[in-house]
Amino acid sequence: MAGLDDILGGGLQRGRLILLEGSPGTGKTTISTQFLLQGAEAGERVLYITLSETDEELREGAESHGWTFPPSFTVFELVPPESLLDEDHQQSLLYSSDLELGETTKRIFEIFEQIKPSRVVLDSLSEIRLLAQSSLRYRRQILALKHYFARHDATVLMLDDLTADMLDRTVHSVAHAVIRLEELSPNYGAERRRLRVLKYRGRRYRGGYHDLVIDTGGIRVFPRLVSAEHRGSFSRESIPVGDAAFDGLIGGGFERGASTLILGPAGTGKSLLTLSFVKAAIERGENAAMFVFDEELGLLFSRALGLGIDLQAMVESEQLVIEQIDAAELSPGEFSERVRICVERYKARTVVIDSLNGYQAAMPEEQALILHMHELLQYLNRQGVMTFLTVAQHGLVGDMKSPVDVTYLADTVILLRYFEATGRVRRAISVVKKRMGNHEDTIREFTIGQTGITLGHPLTAFQGILRGVPALIGEDDALLLD
Repeated sequence: MAGLDDILGGGLQRGRLILLEGSPGTGKTTISTQFLLQGAEAGERVLYITLSETDEELREGAESHGWTFPPSFTVFELVPPESLLDEDHQQSLLYSSDLELGETTKRIFEIFEQIKPSRVVLDSLSEIRLLAQSSLRYRRQILALKHYFARHDATVLMLDDLTADMLDRTVHSVAHAVIRLEELSPNYGAERRRLRVLKYRGRRYRGGYHDLVIDTGGIRVFPRLVSAEHRGSFSRESIPVGDAAFDGLIGGGFERGASTLILGPAGTGKSLLTLSFVKAAIERGENAAMFVFDEELGLLFSRALGLGIDLQAMVESEQLVIEQIDAAELSPGEFSERVRICVERYKARTVVIDSLNGYQAAMPEEQALILHMHELLQYLNRQGVMTFLTVAQHGLVGDMKSPVDVTYLADTVILLRYFEATGRVRRAISVVKKRMGNHEDTIREFTIGQTGITLGHPLTAFQGILRGVPALIGEDDALLLD
């Protein structure tokens, strides 16, 4: 599990006791099975001791992932001896829990001596905690198991489903490392799973929460993106779009390693503007990637083709990677991982995220969106990628409101607006911010036609265009002809 190994700073330390805790359904059994299978593939003998699931249930779960247990993979189903379940025996003066706990420990040691595994999974601690009946006996039992396994240099993964006593943290102080799995249930969409390393003695690990998914084939973990760890070297040159009017508006072109935010109400041409940037990048011989949240890809391909942009040909030539993102199903961590793959594996130098409204739907907390977007943009900037983001503002004319304010994160902000003039609804474009270099401070009308976007002259005869209902203060000759 490459993602988990990265979080743990290289993996689990051999010969130590590791606690893996989480409520039922968070993926403990899947992770522990993968852990043992990797050991078996490396030629090690491995042992799965189960007190909660049957051998048949474990094998069925493995088959659902396409796994089969090799001969070196032993499943030991630990059930109470029949004598301890006998009604007459339970009526003796001896507590049945004492007998069961001692017999359980004895049978664990016996199977270990018989198999002599290098990797062990004990599933789960809840049953041992119930048998111990007191924190003192439980702690002594865990310490006995820890020292026994340590003498035999075995790496032990103990699972805890947190169902017996949520306040008992006995194993936390005993274990060498503690990994917690969590499951979140949003109001709509699939459940979200994440993990956090609570403790790892003598090892520098990646803190915080990390998203994970359970797919056919096992657990996939997506380490939290830290932009400071990804610094690339590139020339911060300015790249023109290829349209003289637009290049003049933005001050000559877009800089490598910079992000551009395109704001505007629905229908003003935000997506089309990003498509023109993708087309320009591919015509320069570069690769590009698009992540589309809001529009069905078939419709987008058809609409772009009608404007002279053949996205299908770009995809077939492997110059463009375009993905439809379902915000209800995809976690933020997995989205960041997909962006990284496009940049590092497919060498995309232009990345489009359309739109942040859909991205926000994957992260209902606005503050989480800001933090995720900050790290993602910093990462892309340090890789020399030109990033284009769109945000659909609420309303059509007048005062506009954005669902989230990320204008301060972007290096360039392009504003699109509707305005009314001479009895028609028209579109206007302006650059309101650019960190690097100069740009026009004018407002230009633009039209969308079969050849894409066409920019007009600066609208100097109107005042109040950005409010949507401008006042004419001169001649309207600058308006584009209909």
